[in-house]
Amino acid sequence: MRKIELLAKIHDREGFDCGSELLNLFLKQTARQHADRGISRTFVLVDEENATPQPILGFFSLNLCQIKSEVLAPEEARRLPRDVSGVRLGRLAVAKSCQCQGIGKTLLVAAMEKFVEIYNTAGGIGLFVDAKDQYAKRYYEQFGFVPLPANEFELFLPLSTIQEALTSSS
Repeated sequence: MRKIELLAKIHDREGFDCGSELLNLFLKQTARQHADRGISRTFVLVDEENATPQPILGFFSLNLCQIKSEVLAPEEARRLPRDVSGVRLGRLAVAKSCQCQGIGKTLLVAAMEKFVEIYNTAGGIGLFVDAKDQYAKRYYEQFGFVPLPANEFELFLPLSTIQEALTSSS
């Protein structure tokens, strides 16, 4: 059975390869350090039936962020104070051996669920992500992310879209 877990020592970070050296290095060298320092949290998808160390099928990282509401689309910004909080989806990656199997969507839905947990405790207007290229941008847009006016590669998924997506997927 597959399960999302907080990254721990039992997970095989060294064996992970998503095809992007930057993402591989983040998982192998930086993710645990960021967690220890309170910078971000990384969550992994594993198959519970695998032996330790558990191979990582995919991962995502989240951190809190604060932005100026003026970077949002005007219709979104006008209802908000100048400084607003959200959650940044820092990274999302799927192991090469598992790509094109819907794992990216599974991870993204889990990230949305984590956002709602944070929202219920501390608030926030939505999820932010920086797409690394046009392919990634199109991927996120299919889930309702919208580009911010000043930078087409910085995308935003409003709370209302997240709630709607989670309601329709359950």
